[in-house]
Amino acid sequence: MGKVIDIEPLTRLEGHGKLTIKLSDDNKVEKVMFSVTSTRFFEKFLEGRPMEQAPRIVPRICGICPVPHHIASSKAVDDAWGLKIPKTAAKLRKLMINAKQISSHALHFFALAAPDLLFGPFADPAIRNVVGIIKYRPEWGKNALEIMKIAQMFIKDFAGKAIHPMNSLPGGVARPLPEEIRDKYLKQMDRLVELTLWTVDLAKKVVEAYLDAIKVLGTTPLYYVAVCNNGIHDIYEGNIRVMDPDGKIVVDKPPQQYLEFLGEEVVPHSLATHIYYKPAGYPAGIWDSGPLPAINVADKMATPLADKALKEMREITGRPCHFPLANNWARVIEIVEAVETMKQLLEDPDICDTDVMLSDVEPKEGVGVGLVQAPRGMLIHNYWCDDKGIITKANLIVATNNSIGAEQKVMETLAKQVFEENILSKIKLPEPFIKP
Repeated sequence: MGKVIDIEPLTRLEGHGKLTIKLSDDNKVEKVMFSVTSTRFFEKFLEGRPMEQAPRIVPRICGICPVPHHIASSKAVDDAWGLKIPKTAAKLRKLMINAKQISSHALHFFALAAPDLLFGPFADPAIRNVVGIIKYRPEWGKNALEIMKIAQMFIKDFAGKAIHPMNSLPGGVARPLPEEIRDKYLKQMDRLVELTLWTVDLAKKVVEAYLDAIKVLGTTPLYYVAVCNNGIHDIYEGNIRVMDPDGKIVVDKPPQQYLEFLGEEVVPHSLATHIYYKPAGYPAGIWDSGPLPAINVADKMATPLADKALKEMREITGRPCHFPLANNWARVIEIVEAVETMKQLLEDPDICDTDVMLSDVEPKEGVGVGLVQAPRGMLIHNYWCDDKGIITKANLIVATNNSIGAEQKVMETLAKQVFEENILSKIKLPEPFIKP
């Protein structure tokens, strides 16, 4: 009869998921199904609403990454109505999304990834968590919370709310950046850089210790997709770039052309569709999106410290890197770039300019696409509206959809390694970094 293993809910996950592994009588993996067990219906919620309301509605899709939804939505309306926002407004949106990148990535690294690596993956779950880190390494916990606090409180002070911001609107942003807020956070940038470099140092030690495991566990060649601006890593603007499993760039096109090469497969076991590279077909063309794919498709990072870190990573992993556990390494490199970018923008002499909103925004019929790179992957908002600016159709390609098919393939590889190859008995794990 074989055996069925159900893991629900999945932990170390920002959302709701379930993993099902079907084994044969002789312990061979017959099927692996990774399921998203909830849906949010926001595409239908948006229908019939005025376009200008969309940026205030869609942040509720996610409490972890509301800023990317907020900004992608604003960009979609700008595109539909042909709005070219003021330069300072674009800089302020970029400042917001990079602040969110910092807080979200720090949360993921320290709360979701680090406990398993610092205590060891087979340590007691009662201590193998972020509370355990705070208890046994209080200075590490304090540093992690400080990183998140600086970035998250900037969003609150500037955009009105720390979780569901309100400042980005069609045509720009609702208010300029007050000088007192600029000065408040400029004073904290050196400390944020210091904390970030400490995180990089910790991450390097963890990666070096687990490198043998990282190079083996779940290794699966995939297509990769991310936002890329003329070959440079960018989370706010650029083209959609797709890399094939051999490292060849097969797409580098504006977001408005996404339906030419992006396909969606409805799978019976999940409420999230699987996204794939259409010319390769499904499932061969399944792609992944997130920190590692973004690092893979980019020729270089946008800032010097981050680019140096990328080069160091590529000396070890090559390009493309097919090691899913290297996502943690890539995530830290993205934190470095976001911190450098935030500092550069706060130092920009025009960042407090008051010309941040167009005065002649009028609804009209149109189709618009907004693209950003959310912390978990590429995010697309596509709206259609009538001549009164009422949304008639919405299509959202969120980070979960862009990566869930790839995650299922990785879990299938890992399941075969565990049950058929007994891989865990062949990998030597390092001594725990934290010994209670």
